[in-house]
Amino acid sequence: MDYGLIGEKLGHSYSKIIHEQLTDYQYEIHPLSKDEFPLFMEEKNFKAINVTIPYKRDVIPYLDVIDEKAKKIGAVNTIINNNGKLTGYNTDYDGFYYTLVKNKINVKGKKILVLGNGGAALAVLAVLNTLDAGQILIVKYKEESGCITYEEAKEQHHDASIIINTTPVGMYPNCDVSPIDLTPYQNLEAVVDVIYNPLITKLLAQAKERQIKAVNGLSMLVAQAKYAVEHFKNCKLSDELIDPIYEKVEALLMK
Repeated sequence: MDYGLIGEKLGHSYSKIIHEQLTDYQYEIHPLSKDEFPLFMEEKNFKAINVTIPYKRDVIPYLDVIDEKAKKIGAVNTIINNNGKLTGYNTDYDGFYYTLVKNKINVKGKKILVLGNGGAALAVLAVLNTLDAGQILIVKYKEESGCITYEEAKEQHHDASIIINTTPVGMYPNCDVSPIDLTPYQNLEAVVDVIYNPLITKLLAQAKERQIKAVNGLSMLVAQAKYAVEHFKNCKLSDELIDPIYEKVEALLMK
């Protein structure tokens, strides 16, 4: 494989379509079990890859160089192989930043609930801090240091302005579940779900019912891919490429 995506379960992925619209290489979807993952990384049989759930942290020990932004975030989703020397980057950060700006979501000074604390959450948290968000609370089902539970969120932080889901809860094929009930949250201005398949998760459907701004993860996916290609090919691409590809993938997802 020259270029592609690694992760554990990739049946839902549209990354091949996106990358092959952005540039001229073939892009492979390469699922790896947890047993297969170490050997793949040790063999380094690729030119450049993207990384998704659950390996965004696990790849770090295999890298020779980590970009400063990715190092601060603590997660890597883009790896370049330069003659056996692996360099890691995080373009999820750039993709989420683009999504907030594109959808005119102002996080400055706002109380924000971030659902989950995996690799995607780390990039989201970094963007929120860059944009001077107010109180940022990480929400998890189980008690954990630095996090609050969903019950605590409902009881003590129902005045949150923005909720961001970074968990896979509600992702295809398990579409009929939502990570959180929005009913107690009466001050919501926006709900962002990094899931893009389905386009309207159960969480976003509830937000739309209440006429709250609801944003899925497709623009983040396409934008982070564009920024990944810039690393893959050592080039600069226009952000104007993002919208047409977004629309093409959106149409496929709506079929």
